[in-house]
Amino acid sequence: MAEITTDVLIIGTGPAGASTAALLASYGIETMVVNRYRWLANTPRAHITNQRTMEVLRDLGPEVEAEAYMHATEQDLMGENVFCESLAGEEIGRMKSWGKHPMSRAAHQLASPCHMNDLPQTFMEPILFSTACKRGAQGRLSTEYLSHVQDEDGVTTTLLDRLSGREFEVRSKYLVGADGGNSLVAEHIDTPIEGKMGVGGSMNILFRADLSKYVAHRPSVLYWVMQPGADVGGIGMGLVRMIRPWNEWLIVWGYDITEPAPQVDEAFATGVARQLVGDPELEIELISANTWTVNDAYATYLQKDRVFIMGDAAHRHPPSNGLGSNTSIQDGFNLAWKLAAVIKGHAGAALLDSYTAERAPIAKQIVTRANQSIGEFGPIFEALGMTGGTDIDKIQANMDARCDASPEGEAQRAALRAAIAFKKYEFDAHGVEMNQRYVSGAVVADGQPVPTFDRDVELFYQPTTSPGARLPHAWVFDRDTGAQVSTLDLCGRGAFALLTGIGGEAWCTAATDLADEIGVALRCHVIGPRKAYVDHGGDWAQVSEVSDTGCVLVRPDHHVVWRAHNMADDPAAALRQVMDQVLARGAG
Repeated sequence: MAEITTDVLIIGTGPAGASTAALLASYGIETMVVNRYRWLANTPRAHITNQRTMEVLRDLGPEVEAEAYMHATEQDLMGENVFCESLAGEEIGRMKSWGKHPMSRAAHQLASPCHMNDLPQTFMEPILFSTACKRGAQGRLSTEYLSHVQDEDGVTTTLLDRLSGREFEVRSKYLVGADGGNSLVAEHIDTPIEGKMGVGGSMNILFRADLSKYVAHRPSVLYWVMQPGADVGGIGMGLVRMIRPWNEWLIVWGYDITEPAPQVDEAFATGVARQLVGDPELEIELISANTWTVNDAYATYLQKDRVFIMGDAAHRHPPSNGLGSNTSIQDGFNLAWKLAAVIKGHAGAALLDSYTAERAPIAKQIVTRANQSIGEFGPIFEALGMTGGTDIDKIQANMDARCDASPEGEAQRAALRAAIAFKKYEFDAHGVEMNQRYVSGAVVADGQPVPTFDRDVELFYQPTTSPGARLPHAWVFDRDTGAQVSTLDLCGRGAFALLTGIGGEAWCTAATDLADEIGVALRCHVIGPRKAYVDHGGDWAQVSEVSDTGCVLVRPDHHVVWRAHNMADDPAAALRQVMDQVLARGAG
């Protein structure tokens, strides 16, 4: 008989597991989250934190969002993406990334109340884990997942207490595997995985050294070092990544995946650091070194009955585009409210089927994008003449030729500029981060064509209230205080929300009555003159895509459930039909 019972057991305290635990605890769900190690992340692995992820932290509460910003490196110190022969050597080129370009910055500011930042996993995980525990989740470290058995009523999981060596059982209604790229939970539910694991090898060298004289005048997260003889692997080339400005760093260095992984000692690490920094006298304080493999794989199904996978267990890819922890946290935002609704009896179990329908396509998209970004370094190598051999002298001559006052030199310079600019698909792909749109039973079509856009959907965020899309951010104003409030702040926090305008009050009456009847949290806001929220700037009117008498119904994860362009003949019946479908009421 199980020693411990809980509603949800989560395996793994990384970004996926810890965020899911924090969200479930916030929704009042009894949750236990375990980790086989004695503490949380011990290396800064994931770090780019995009606006959509910050919106999830904002949804957890202003104190969570504020703590993240407090520990993060701000956006203005992220974006002078530098390509150079070494940090001390010649700069080859640069591009403004992560929303640093003025045009991109404007798009970021219009898209969200939140700001992109650089928050290493060593800071992100404690924020999420502590939030979960403060709100009631049971956190247990040095606890290893061994196996599980599920039946009609729940899941019995066998865990190992690594301190005592004793095995014990936990009984839960649902099990979530957030246990990383070598997920045992995914293996045990025989999750179908497409793609390949171990397509490249890389090593991380984490160290401290004051490099401010080389970088403070061109602040960036990433400094790409391209020099004859540099190893090319993993994510493209020798990389010096800022962890803390400007004295903590991570070097990423490739190795041949067909050979044994190298042993990285202090002498080896110092040599690599000196080569990439370009300072033969550089002294470093080595913090740690480890090797890892580049993967190109994703799960096509993220659940089996009462067991779910998320995060790196579901999408296994290189760190290109900075999508890893962001996608993992958003997996949790998608699943947590659904688990809460089913556990509380507000929804049928069929609602949970929408998790795979909605997140598996995202897993495929981001794995494909991240690996494609590696290949898009190729034109830079070609423009510099760094391809096609190992003759270091020849490669250096090819690189030097870009300085020639000749038609060939001019053409090479133009090719290099174009190749670097094209890397915006990795380093400033706002659309990849923000345009995720769901198609599932938890979304109800409104009878309108799916919108098409005239701008590149990978590069540019396209706001729309079309069902399945994330609700657009717009600033409205609290009539009493004058404070500006994001439309996203009117939604979320475990509740559905309905937004309407003057003349749409009947939607609110219907929503209030229905919420009382079925026990679902459903807030309604009328936006307009002399109402609680006023659209002084007309921003909401511009992006709502419905009339004042219409409505936009939003899920707890900020995605649009359904919209009505005008007042329905029977708003109560229309709203009931939508909520019954979305919550799978009567569907088990």
